[in-house]
Amino acid sequence: MEKPPLLDGEDGSVLAESQSDVALVSADEEGSAGAHGQEDDRPAWDSKLQYVLAQVGFSVGLGNVWRFPYLCHQNGGGAFMLLYVMLLLIIGVPLFFMELAAGQSIRQGSIGVWKHISPRLAGIGYSSCMVCFFVALYYNVIIAWSLFYMGNSFQYPLPWEQCPVDMISNQTVKECAASSPTSYFWFRKALDISDSIDQSGEFNPILTGCLLAAWAIVCLAMIKGIKSSAKVMYFSSVFPYAVLICFLIRGLMLDGAIEGIKYMFYPKLEIWGEVQVWRQAATQVFFALGLGYGSVIAYSSYNPVHNNCHRDAIMVSGINFMTSVLASLVVFVVLGFRAKNIALNCVATMAEMAKTGSAQHWWPWFNMSNPKLVALQDYREWYSHYGSLLGSNITDCDLEREMSKGVEGTGLAFIAFTEAMALFPASPFWSTLFFLMLLNLGLSTMFGTMQGILTPLMDNFRVLGRHKTMLTVCSCILGFFIGLLFTQRSGNYFVTMFDDYSATLPLIIVVVFETVSVAWIYGADRFLDDVEVMLRWRPPVVYRYLWKYVCLLGMVGLLAASLLRMVFKRPTYTAWNHTTGSETSLEYPGWALVMLSTLIIVASLPVPVGYLLSFLRERYSKYNSSEPEPNNHHSPLDEDRNRPRSTFLHLGAEHYVLLPQQEDGEEEEEEDTGL
Repeated sequence: MEKPPLLDGEDGSVLAESQSDVALVSADEEGSAGAHGQEDDRPAWDSKLQYVLAQVGFSVGLGNVWRFPYLCHQNGGGAFMLLYVMLLLIIGVPLFFMELAAGQSIRQGSIGVWKHISPRLAGIGYSSCMVCFFVALYYNVIIAWSLFYMGNSFQYPLPWEQCPVDMISNQTVKECAASSPTSYFWFRKALDISDSIDQSGEFNPILTGCLLAAWAIVCLAMIKGIKSSAKVMYFSSVFPYAVLICFLIRGLMLDGAIEGIKYMFYPKLEIWGEVQVWRQAATQVFFALGLGYGSVIAYSSYNPVHNNCHRDAIMVSGINFMTSVLASLVVFVVLGFRAKNIALNCVATMAEMAKTGSAQHWWPWFNMSNPKLVALQDYREWYSHYGSLLGSNITDCDLEREMSKGVEGTGLAFIAFTEAMALFPASPFWSTLFFLMLLNLGLSTMFGTMQGILTPLMDNFRVLGRHKTMLTVCSCILGFFIGLLFTQRSGNYFVTMFDDYSATLPLIIVVVFETVSVAWIYGADRFLDDVEVMLRWRPPVVYRYLWKYVCLLGMVGLLAASLLRMVFKRPTYTAWNHTTGSETSLEYPGWALVMLSTLIIVASLPVPVGYLLSFLRERYSKYNSSEPEPNNHHSPLDEDRNRPRSTFLHLGAEHYVLLPQQEDGEEEEEEDTGL
């Protein structure tokens, strides 16, 4: 699509001259910026509630359920939460507000927004689209896994409650006996996983069918744009909260719940001295809000121009954090129950061994008929006195040690949580509820990710904008066929690769360039001026310093830390060894390192390529400037070169004009229709 012209002299945009010369609003003759007159009928949210649910649904995803609790678990509990809140306030909220304001004012997707500041920055939007596409590929596989487990939850007993028996030898399957029923079901029945990424194996037909169903659901929900996906959001965004509250109430009634909560909130402030903890907290803030994907920009671009996006930024960020805390409470309550059961079973086993072995001389409960009646605290006190006199086969049963065995991601959802739910009364009901919740969390995030792909493309390419349905269907079909990579026996290893490397570095690079674009190229003060016109009140001046210094330095530091970690620590992945029935860490082979490097490069490359192409185009135009140009769109704007400073903001529903802020503020209020 045609980009809006910029007022910076004879040769297009020059980034260094941003403070005085660059104008960011298209003129009357141009129509709407980059959309060729499509802004008149641009879709809009039916209500503010619909928009908030969409933003919350995108930002609140699976990471809130299985990543944030793990980080709290591993990094000092309450101390990590304090660190997270601090980074959320000084980095997360300002950047989130910046993306909301940019999308709402320019009313385009990620490509159009950054192209609007300067054509040289269009690559930022294309990088966001690439990252969204990579994330969508593997994220829908997780939705397929949730569909598979939800389908298997309609059984009693649940298929992962007990180890299967080998029909030939009439004995428990060795792989299951060496691990656990839930681990065996996940790695062998669900994934049928190979021992390494080198062993690809055949496609898993059941998971392939689930992946097809997942893409079909996404396609049907997205086929009419935000009009169809927003209606689905009413359920997919609200239902997970109902499930989490139900799980919390049920979990608080379980033995071990209080121990789990104590373990979660007990602060270990010494972890603040570790660089790794700061990196993990900043990364979690970054991904929890969905910064850099372009989805936040896409959603806000459908808002009325005077919507209070500052309040939205604080509200959505707050809801996101409270959801993480709620999910952590549920996880720790359930893991506390699981750890208490493991510890009590350990006591019962040790009691049986002590009664018959050499430890019987010191065993105080020799006449107790049921070893399970021995209290955990009593056993631990006895072991602390006589442990040194006992054989190596008698061990301590430490509940806190079981709690410290942190699990994250798929390990938490498909192994640890399923193991705990198998112990619940009416376990199929709770299992179905849990995986239905995961399905809805995944879908609401997936809708936002797809908007981050489709909206910028439709805004910037007229032919795609005229065929929205065809673009959506073709995107989903392409995603399904590429996603077959993840349904082969080694597919889980590729999911890990994409999750670890296809998004992290490229997104950080994207957000660094976004911050530089707004805070330095366009100017933080100018941006605040334009936001003041849009909101009808001026945001606090502290945002100027946060955008220019704190956020930028924080993101550059996070980028440096991530790069150094990759350079000095060879990338590894966790593989399943079917012989030992355990997980092991393996280094990626050479071809896999090339593949993950390619993912990072392909996602990041549009930024420098876009800059270079725009620079060469400007040089070529300047070289041929002596020749008359037919249909020169720049001439109307050239007449306005001496006007007062132009604004970032588009005004009016029918067309957008270049307005001086102070003179036309009242006229703007009269003309605006909300779109």
